Amino acid sequence: MDYHKAITNMLEQQSGIVTTAQVSAANIPRQYLSKMVKENLLRRVDRGVYAVPEAWEDEMFLLQYKYSKGIFSHETALYIHGFTDRTPISFVMTFPYGYHTKSIASKSIRMKKAIKSIYELGIVEEKTTFGNKIRLYDLERTLCDIVKGNNNCDIQIVNQAMKKYAAFKGKNISRLLQYAEQLRVKPKILAYMEILL
Repeated sequence: MDYHKAITNMLEQQSGIVTTAQVSAANIPRQYLSKMVKENLLRRVDRGVYAVPEAWEDEMFLLQYKYSKGIFSHETALYIHGFTDRTPISFVMTFPYGYHTKSIASKSIRMKKAIKSIYELGIVEEKTTFGNKIRLYDLERTLCDIVKGNNNCDIQIVNQAMKKYAAFKGKNISRLLQYAEQLRVKPKILAYMEILL
């Protein structure tokens, strides 16, 4: 088997980024990544992450690869869903309670924590602008997260997102209310919906 070609195919399908985990899963010896770095066909972006020299760094993909338990949430998820036009200054990620997070403090991440049953609620996959898959919370979960009192989310972002959701053809009110019940924000969600619907 031509390992160089196999890695090149992976790179083409993933916007020029490949991980050692993906290479190992494809039964390709990891040493081929090192060889490709020496030949200037790849560059090492982070531990276990490689990219073609001309590839833009997909920061969201890299953060999720490095912190695999992190789920993009709050304003960051809202931005990915297209419900705010404000580019996040720092990325908001939610982690389960008990996850070791010392190394995250120095990164451009605002960290949230959730108990396991709530942490797993509403996880979906979307693609970054670079075409790489990342995990984030669905739109209804995100709306519930941004109305919480301890969130520090700008009220203008919340109002804009709620107005846009009320006019959104793909809205799922029953899911929104189910999540609102589980996340204990139902009165706030109902107040918005009564005004906007």
